[in-house]
Amino acid sequence: MGEKRQNMTAIVKPTPERRVGLAGIVNARVTYRNAPMHLLEKFTFKDVDKAHKVFLEGAGFDECVILQTCNRVEIFGAAKDPDEDKLLDEWVSAAGLSEKDLDSIEINRGKDAVVHLMRLASGLESLVVGEDQILGQVRRAYEFSRAHRYASANLSVVFDRALKAGSRIRTATGINKGNVSIASVAVNLAEEYFDDLKNKTVLLIGTGEAGSLVAKVLQRRDVNFMIASRVPERAHAFADTVAGIPIAFDTALEMLRIVDVIFTATMAPYRLITYERIENAMMDRKGGRSSMMIFDLSNPRTVDERVATIRGVKLINMDQIAELVGKNMRSRIKEVNSAEKLINDEMKSFDTIMKRMKAEPVVMTVFRNVDTIRERELKKALTMMGKKLAPEEAKVVEQLSYAIVEGVLSVPMNNLRKEIEEGGNEELMKIVAKLFKYEENQHQKRH
Repeated sequence: MGEKRQNMTAIVKPTPERRVGLAGIVNARVTYRNAPMHLLEKFTFKDVDKAHKVFLEGAGFDECVILQTCNRVEIFGAAKDPDEDKLLDEWVSAAGLSEKDLDSIEINRGKDAVVHLMRLASGLESLVVGEDQILGQVRRAYEFSRAHRYASANLSVVFDRALKAGSRIRTATGINKGNVSIASVAVNLAEEYFDDLKNKTVLLIGTGEAGSLVAKVLQRRDVNFMIASRVPERAHAFADTVAGIPIAFDTALEMLRIVDVIFTATMAPYRLITYERIENAMMDRKGGRSSMMIFDLSNPRTVDERVATIRGVKLINMDQIAELVGKNMRSRIKEVNSAEKLINDEMKSFDTIMKRMKAEPVVMTVFRNVDTIRERELKKALTMMGKKLAPEEAKVVEQLSYAIVEGVLSVPMNNLRKEIEEGGNEELMKIVAKLFKYEENQHQKRH
């Protein structure tokens, strides 16, 4: 996947105070549901930081959050009027896609985009329904964008609510209780294939998050395994903090003739397990071994698919696991229904919050402009009074000026908020903005 843009602005910052409303939130995604793994991996971004800048600059987003996992690539954007065609154009350019690839992209906007995010954070969109890993992945994607100022007011309220909803739904419904991860599904399959996995030689390649999940499942089941990484220090650190016997990557490749089970869980952009390596290993098997099982849990794939044609080799990839865990959804239908009801309730209050956000800049400007007048007139009055007022008396006059402003503006401004929250005519807000000389662009420049 080659990045085609060379003259990218070094730092692209979103407009921090533009309130876009619910209609300005957009989500574009490719997931395991509508794209096999070999196609899904084409949509990933090698440089996620640069990809954010592409969508902020090229697609005209004010804010952007990009989520990439082994099962999905998702873009969340906020803009006054999101241009979906530009979004797709930039994705094609940034990831080196073809026009035909766009058929796999789903796009939601407004309420549908937010509902999807809440379902995603709750585990309802996961390959294994209710799994916990996705909640942390969503949080980290959001925190990355916040830290780099690619996301601010609009996406902050969206992701904050989604993350809270995800945690609350897991607690309230128990949708993740007794649940299995993709890692445990893979280990289960290995245990079903071999009568006794504890007596097999197991190799894990990958020291990242996915590898850690596999390692923890193996450790809980008292299965010894070797851990290999292209960077030896990572393998040793992984063994010290998680589990496994660290070995050099080249050594691991040389030992394939005695390995029974291989788990690859990396983000390497090339094939780690080639046809030739496995073919040679199977021809030179030691210890009476006749079978080998390989799990490719990587994105992009790191195992040559042709190894499945080698006699005695069983290759399992993410697409096959997706088919095998489909029954997980059916077995959790009661929890799923409860979770969806909670999301519907959450969306009712969320809609109110987004409407309030649209009115708030106008309300704040009105108070600010009137306070400027209050301060100016107060200074005039105190100057005219001169030394006739003691400090305590001057303080009383100042408090009086605050009270007058609050008393005059509170009721009409609260009524404006309420009108907008209840879906009233937005012409009222435009009239108020005009009366008090509110201009969105000036408001943004001040922030």
